[in-house]
Amino acid sequence: MSEPVRRIGGALALLAALALPLLLDDFWLQTGLFVMAAVVGAIGLTLLVGRAGQLSLGHAFFAALGAYTYAWTAGESGGRAAGLGLPPVLALVLAGLAAAVAGALFSPISGRLRGIYLGLATIGLVFLARHLMVNAETITGGFNGRAVESFAVPGFSFSNSDPDYLAVAGVELGGLHRLWYLFLAVALLAAWIATNLVRSRTGRALANVRDSEVAAAAMGINVARAKVTAFVVSSAYAGIAGALMALAYGRIAPDVFGLQLSIDFLVMIVLGGLGSIGGAAVGAVFVVSLPLVLTQYSSDLPFLAAPGSGGLDAATVSRLLYGAAIIAVLLFLRGGLAGAFDRLAFRSAAAPDPSGLPPAPAPRTGAETTPTVPSPGVPTRSKETTP
Repeated sequence: MSEPVRRIGGALALLAALALPLLLDDFWLQTGLFVMAAVVGAIGLTLLVGRAGQLSLGHAFFAALGAYTYAWTAGESGGRAAGLGLPPVLALVLAGLAAAVAGALFSPISGRLRGIYLGLATIGLVFLARHLMVNAETITGGFNGRAVESFAVPGFSFSNSDPDYLAVAGVELGGLHRLWYLFLAVALLAAWIATNLVRSRTGRALANVRDSEVAAAAMGINVARAKVTAFVVSSAYAGIAGALMALAYGRIAPDVFGLQLSIDFLVMIVLGGLGSIGGAAVGAVFVVSLPLVLTQYSSDLPFLAAPGSGGLDAATVSRLLYGAAIIAVLLFLRGGLAGAFDRLAFRSAAAPDPSGLPPAPAPRTGAETTPTVPSPGVPTRSKETTP
């Protein structure tokens, strides 16, 4: 697909994302918040797994660290769970930094392991996070969790409690509308940074490490440093995603950040296409929105049963669809949805002329040389055409 077409498509998608909050109800607005938070986390994981070739099942740990860092630093003191009362903007930055530092501390282990062994090691982080979230009650609120301070910037609040009236095209922008635009800005910034990272020298080094560590070291690439960079960047993305999830929920609890969340992130990037920024976003839309939509409209779908009734509920059906989608991608779409889209665009660009006529040959100029057929033992000369 040509670059102008990509830019036009991106501009149309951006305009649609800006206009959707004016048309959607609260359910779809809330779903959009969860999706955009997951997009940020999925982009970070595809940089680690798809670009650097490091398998991680501990993404939920870094997301939990970012979520509770934001809730603790932005929360007010008092009550069961204390807080520092810092500005929410600073708290959001600290959420990413805390996760990045945790990723750097784990990097000595990630630098020595790879493949399934690294994946098993990162699972331990999820169980560690569960223990800390349940027992560090003064910070996390324990098993019942804690409330999350609403996001705000100086002079403007993103919550429904803001007394200032703000409307666009006759639609009053409440808390969900404002958070939509905040999440959209963060997701676009995350995608832009990741795209530039992939195209940079660091991104090419990560791809070489993924393909062959021995060959990368022979080319002068510091393999250990490249692995640390990938893990730190991915952890920072997960921390920001966790903070966005906390803002979307309004209250966080340990059950939100279990091993299932890490698996969901991995499913997102596999379905979208490993290493693809756009594919990670598409996979996040599918994985996050599917169970929410099925639950919302379960009463209108005859094949869905009520939760706990013993039949197929929305959560079970969504897991079955995840499994079927993963099998289909692994068998028929090795590059994921992003790879299938690129192949479809390439075929469309390479389609033959509908007239059936072959392309006209390029005109010859007088400065061109006419090749001669060499004869055995006879030197060859090129005969130049005279003007």
